[in-house]
Amino acid sequence: MVSWIISRLVVLIFGTLYPAYYSYKAVKSKDIKEYVKWMMYWIIFALFTTAETFTDIFLCWFPFYYELKIAFVAWLLSPYTKGSSLLYRKFVHPTLSSKEKEIDDCLVQAKDRSYDALVHFGKRGLNVAATAAVMAASKVTPCQLGLWSVFSISLGELRKGESTFKVVVHRSLNYFIYTCIWTRKKGRDRGPCLRD
Repeated sequence: MVSWIISRLVVLIFGTLYPAYYSYKAVKSKDIKEYVKWMMYWIIFALFTTAETFTDIFLCWFPFYYELKIAFVAWLLSPYTKGSSLLYRKFVHPTLSSKEKEIDDCLVQAKDRSYDALVHFGKRGLNVAATAAVMAASKVTPCQLGLWSVFSISLGELRKGESTFKVVVHRSLNYFIYTCIWTRKKGRDRGPCLRD
């Protein structure tokens, strides 16, 4: 019986590296037939890899499961059986052709939603960081307030726009870092302005 690790190595070498090298040769030679052949293979192999993720969890106990995976990859690659071409032409191409519009619409919606979510969570993260920086900077000693006046911006200005927001974060973090470094260099506990 073949173990998981041997199956993984065989699929990696013969299912990924070998086709990758021949895909490179197809690109280099600019042979359209080879392009098409390897593109069909990669589409089928992508579907196989996706399915394999789930079948490894649920079917790994099945007798000869790993041997069947190795045999399937060999069948896909074989120039005699042309397995990837057969699967692509009989099943994948007709299915994708009939569902192409719906898939494209879903991808556009997912892209828009992910961009909106990224912007939303990015703004929230920056707001949290700015608030933390402002709160940390506002806990300085009265003597340090002389230096802080250089960096002060009201909360009303903070809400005006992104550029002001960036300035507040930048100034606050610079001052906070300056305070920490200066304090440590001088060996003081309570801030840069305190005298011995």
